[in-house]
Amino acid sequence: MSVDTVPSTDLNVTLRGEAELLERAGHLFAAREEFACAARDLDTWALPGFRERLVAERRALRHAPAVRKLFNPEALATEASERHLLDVSRAGVDVRICTAPLPYETIVVDRRIAILAGPRRAGDREFTVVRSPGVVRGVVTLLQAAWDRSADLADHRRDRAPALTDESRRILRMLADGRKDEAAARRLGMSLRTYRRRVAEILVLLDAESRFQAGLRAHELGLLA
Repeated sequence: MSVDTVPSTDLNVTLRGEAELLERAGHLFAAREEFACAARDLDTWALPGFRERLVAERRALRHAPAVRKLFNPEALATEASERHLLDVSRAGVDVRICTAPLPYETIVVDRRIAILAGPRRAGDREFTVVRSPGVVRGVVTLLQAAWDRSADLADHRRDRAPALTDESRRILRMLADGRKDEAAARRLGMSLRTYRRRVAEILVLLDAESRFQAGLRAHELGLLA
């Protein structure tokens, strides 16, 4: 039985675990106008492929909905997560960072449906699917207030050092030493292709358009100390 078959007198329902959520309410994630999400970090969905399926379905629409995502700074805690958010932002998603604590996850679809995630217990989370108009309006108001107090991803990142891996820091030192790509790749035990791909990723993280600019930025942020 899907959420749509729940009696109209019971507009809100609590589901146990992601599998049940997707089975009974997965269709409700299909936004037509706006998809808004707030979460502490990127560790939200354990089921493989669901986020990718949603993105593919949105891109297939003639008029893709606006997508807004709000995260706590924990979403930038690793190099991989920061690169992911930069990719998402470049794809047209409006990403902001909120320093005030956010709930585990809140999703609002077309300002008519809210999906509220609880903490993980015994491996599963409870999800409350809310369709009561008054309650949804309250969730939208709270989400908008947090959004208005947050910073754009680019602004938040401007004066902070990215969370680089040890490998990325070694690559930065190779660049600072002026080593040629072939020699640096050999020294680090990676292929030339991999080395150049990693250099390109580091330039993106440092908002640098050239290796020289990346070196200056790395010195400014104390990444070569």
